[in-house]
This record gives sequence, structure tokens and C-alpha cells, in this order.
Amino acid sequence: MPSPNFHQIFTVVWSAFALYWLIAAFRIKRAKASEGPSRILHLALLGAALWLLFSSHDSSFGPLSRYFLPHTQPVALVGLALTCAGLTLAVWARVHLGQNWSSCVTLKVDHELIRTGPYAHLRHPIYSGVLLAMLGTGVAQGEWRGLLAFCLALLSLWIKASREDAWLTREFGASFEAHRRHAGFLLPRW
Repeated sequence: MPSPNFHQIFTVVWSAFALYWLIAAFRIKRAKASEGPSRILHLALLGAALWLLFSSHDSSFGPLSRYFLPHTQPVALVGLALTCAGLTLAVWARVHLGQNWSSCVTLKVDHELIRTGPYAHLRHPIYSGVLLAMLGTGVAQGEWRGLLAFCLALLSLWIKASREDAWLTREFGASFEAHRRHAGFLLPRW
């Protein structure tokens, strides 16, 4: 990123998001769930993406440390705007889900299919928001490793969202199929 101040801003923005997410996760009643190997793959890919995105600039990533975008303040500002927009979408979606949210695919007591707010046009707005934020951070970083991090996160969240779609189809049947026709997977459908 162009200056240490931008690095600090991104650190504060992502740290605030992570802190909110942890606090919100502890306020939710736990439900027993088992996702098996796909969860391990999802977490491994997401962990690798986060490591690539947030490792120190001093780390040697070989050709992945080369810039694909100019290392300028305007590029960093665009990246910051994308990051903030993505994290805002993820938080809005998480708040809108309320007690229906879970880190694992699981059925809660009185679970309902949410089709309002950010879910009116997106089936997985939390994942879409996190991906937009990671893309924004990668743009601000400007290095190829940022794009690789985004691609790994996309694969990770695609796997998880696909499992959730299959689960929602089994649980909600025709109601979810109707929602699927009106709401996009990771990109909005109007």
C-alpha cells in the first residue's frame, strides 16, 4: 500500500470487523453441526487466503510480490472503498440474519428462510461482502498475492455456499427454489 497510514487504516478496518464477528458469534446459541472434510477444505483455503493477504510486506513471496497495479494513493483509496463496502455488506447481512446465523450449516430451532434485506438479491451476502472486501484489500496491496488470496477465498466460499444451497434446498424445498430464481449466488440478481 502507498503509505504506512494506509496499512494502519486497513488493519483497523479489518480488526474492527473481526472483533465484531467474534462478539456476534458468541451471542448465538450453539447448534450441533457436522460438515466434515468440506469444512476443513473451506477453512484451509480461507486461512491460506488470509495469510497471503495479510502477511507482512517484508515477507518474500517471489513473483507474487510483484505489482499488478500502480502503487498509488488513488488505487489504495479505491481498494479501501471496496473493502469498506464489502465489510459493511457482510455486517448488514449478519445482523439481518440474527439468530439464524451459524458458522456451520445447521438447522436452528424455529429456523426460517430469510429473503429480505441483503438476502432479497443475494443468497450469500456475507460471503459476497467478505469477497468484495478481500478484493479491495488486494487492489490496495497491488501485488499478485492479493489476487491469489482473492481466488483462494472465492474457491473456499464457493464450496461453503454450494453446500448451504444444497442444505437449504433440502430444508425449504419449493420456497428456497423460488428464492434461488430471484436472488443471485454471490452476485446480486435484480
